[in-house]
Amino acid sequence: MPGGRLTQQERQQIALGLADSLPYAEIARRLDRPTSTVTREVMRNGGPNGYRADLAHHATERRAHRRRPAPSRGTEAAPRPDGRDAQAVADYEEAFTTVLMASGLNKMGARVLTSLFLTDSGSRTASELAGSLQVSPASISKAITFLESQSLVRRERDERRRDRYVVDDELFYQATIASARANDHLVAIARQGVALLGAHTPTAARLENIARFLDFISESITRAAEQARELLRSGPSTAASHVPPGHSDQAAIRS
Repeated sequence: MPGGRLTQQERQQIALGLADSLPYAEIARRLDRPTSTVTREVMRNGGPNGYRADLAHHATERRAHRRRPAPSRGTEAAPRPDGRDAQAVADYEEAFTTVLMASGLNKMGARVLTSLFLTDSGSRTASELAGSLQVSPASISKAITFLESQSLVRRERDERRRDRYVVDDELFYQATIASARANDHLVAIARQGVALLGAHTPTAARLENIARFLDFISESITRAAEQARELLRSGPSTAASHVPPGHSDQAAIRS
């Protein structure tokens, strides 16, 4: 971590910044720390709504005592062939993975998805993923199976007949529609309970409210996904024009 570990005072400043609804980038600027450091700190310790400075400090101290010595291979990240700042990219990958984990993905699924998102091609083979993440092929296989089930990656065959795992803009749409379809199943089972338990009972009224709420959410998600699909197809320049002035990426992440 650039500048060493966060102090308890810095963690208190982070908590105050979150209470004031400041973006991660602004909190980091006030601390003179990388934005990735603040993002990682918050997501590891309860997220923006659950972060507590004292608990975060104690948790970090406990992790430091449990941590085994790292293999002797130097502290600097290996140079990248694309010329990008290797350490900055490594820090960003960790922060991105942490945010995905906070959204509900397990650690390996989040690492695989981050690895795919941050390649220029948007695709890798299982062996490339295993080598990049330094994990077993079995771990990659398990993570890919889950990500495919959630419509977060898709499988393609390359010219050498190898399976390649791909992320692209269309997958955002597919994953969102899959989420809406999951709500539809909940709507159906709730309304099945209404018919079974009697339409005029308190239990049935509760189930009907659940069904109405989720039905509205599902319809709204589907409509928004269709509109956003056109936004994605129109390219980055149009997408940027929909971001209000002064609205940073970090603010978007926290929302």
